[in-house]
Amino acid sequence: MGIKVKVIERKGKTFLEQLYLVEVVKGMIVTLGHFFRNFLDNSKLYVRHYPEVQPEITARWRGRHRLTRHDDGTVKCVACFMCQTNCPSDCIMIEAGERHDGKSEKMPVRFDIDLLECIYCGYCVEACPMDAIRMDSGIFSVTSDNREALVIGLEQLLETPGAFDEEQYQKGGE
Repeated sequence: MGIKVKVIERKGKTFLEQLYLVEVVKGMIVTLGHFFRNFLDNSKLYVRHYPEVQPEITARWRGRHRLTRHDDGTVKCVACFMCQTNCPSDCIMIEAGERHDGKSEKMPVRFDIDLLECIYCGYCVEACPMDAIRMDSGIFSVTSDNREALVIGLEQLLETPGAFDEEQYQKGGE
């Protein structure tokens, strides 16, 4: 019992076919055709008119971070360091302190997130046992002219409002 082998003839036997010059020229003709067609009539180009027209953001989109509060206004974060430990880019810096609002837990004295180091993976949100940190602020354009402004602190994180309602956030944006 022999194995049947199918022999396929190899293309490109001539010298010009081996250099692929003909195919390169064909590709350049297509590219230049698109270029000149778009250059002469740009009314059919697909253009996003940002920032005049803002993109539609779903509830599952991961934007800039924010810290949440309890109904009585106290910080939900108990400084357990789970988000800092779970962060693959080491952009979260927490300093824990004693809580003075009658609860028996710790609270963050310092909570900094370096947005230039952050890769927006969402691991900090998944790791938080208190649902204190979220990435549902709806802020998708974070710009500044200096590095220090892109390290957001505890007060900025607490002042950032959520862009989506609680019911939609719990469902995952469905």
